[in-house]
Amino acid sequence: MSDLPRKAVTRTAKLAALPIGVAGRATWGLGKRIGGYSADLVGQEMQQRTAAQLFKVLGELKGGAMKFGQALSVFESALPEDLAGPYRATLTKLQEAAPPMPAETVRSVLVEQLGEDWPKLFREFRDEPAAAASIGQVHRGIWHDGREVAVKVQYPGAGEALISDFAQLARFSRLLGPLIPGMDIKPLVRELQDRVTEELDYGLEAAAQRAYAAEYRDDPDVFVPDVLHESERVLVTEWVAGIPLAQVIAEGGQAERDRAGQLLARFLCSGAERTGLLHADPHPGNFRLLTDPVETQQAESSEPMESAEDPPSSWRLAVLDFGTVDRLPDGLPPTIGTALRMVLDGDSEEVYDLLCAEGFVKESVDLDPGAVLEYLQPIIEPARAESFDFDRAWMREQATRIGDPRSPAHQLGRQLNLPPSYLLIHRVTLSTIGVLCQLGARVQMRDELRDWVPGFAPPTEDDELA
Repeated sequence: MSDLPRKAVTRTAKLAALPIGVAGRATWGLGKRIGGYSADLVGQEMQQRTAAQLFKVLGELKGGAMKFGQALSVFESALPEDLAGPYRATLTKLQEAAPPMPAETVRSVLVEQLGEDWPKLFREFRDEPAAAASIGQVHRGIWHDGREVAVKVQYPGAGEALISDFAQLARFSRLLGPLIPGMDIKPLVRELQDRVTEELDYGLEAAAQRAYAAEYRDDPDVFVPDVLHESERVLVTEWVAGIPLAQVIAEGGQAERDRAGQLLARFLCSGAERTGLLHADPHPGNFRLLTDPVETQQAESSEPMESAEDPPSSWRLAVLDFGTVDRLPDGLPPTIGTALRMVLDGDSEEVYDLLCAEGFVKESVDLDPGAVLEYLQPIIEPARAESFDFDRAWMREQATRIGDPRSPAHQLGRQLNLPPSYLLIHRVTLSTIGVLCQLGARVQMRDELRDWVPGFAPPTEDDELA
């Protein structure tokens, strides 16, 4: 059986070991320095040990612990470069793999969900998992009509594990801060906890994926696989091959990085406007780059990036996971686009008034409008330029400016308020920026905002008459 529904005390002990391990290694490091070892060498070794423990615990536990690790992984570009190396490999690994569920457990879930005759639904089903994630793992197969499929099977006890893990992570969130320097862990854990129930419901996921697949069918830039079958704990969709986005991050040339970044920005900006749903889990494991129109039916290639025959300009972005979405039937709130447009027009006072009216600044707080705009630079800068170079150095600069408790920007940020309706939009925005910085992509973000975000483009005469 899967190790997911372990006794709560065992899981709690493993999660508790993360902050305790950090403290223990700090003591160990002090002893080494007293013993004459270089502070730089000791610090590097401590980070490597912490990273190894982080993956071991979060990867083994799956559930909420692994979901937490995946969410952290998109922010590794904000780490100081001397710390980023050890974390990069371990956190990125969480995006693509985890210890697998035994084959007999998988088959028992398939019997329970699809019936004793479930093998008749497939021409072929592979017992070895092709990928594993926080609440389930994916198997390859061939559907009865000949199409290659991805079969997502939910871990037994996933719901209990998610609830238990997030309760413990919330309890330890302050102590977990040292794992990702400069990042406020508590709001991230709380927001992930709020999405638990929806992500466990494969029916909701199937409905969201079908809506996206219908809207983006025959789209020249984005591919969403069709859903062929769903039950409470099993989801069958078309198989998607292609180049993992993580591979582009690791070894792609600049043209590949730029194309991947532009497609990612286009998809995440356009989704809410086109479907009324915001894809809310933009970590690299959820995306592939398709270099061939028929690649959905091909095996994944491990060839180096430079060997791709088609130019990156012809690539499409494949999106694999719709377990976490924000339901926005009217698209993104116009306040976002309107505020950005006002910023670019130099209307700082008007922007401040708009943010106050929308609840970002509480009535009891009086802030300097210029300082508020300075705080929002990570969002404003990419919109201001015709094309913007996202890179790790810029991300680290922003993280330091906003995350340092001694900085004026950090102090101002503590006085701002994030309305509940913007919580998930905010996390998706920051996560997307994090992935674009991992890519090191040059992106024409302003074009995507103008095309897809309500309020960003100047109002037309027809708009004013409406």
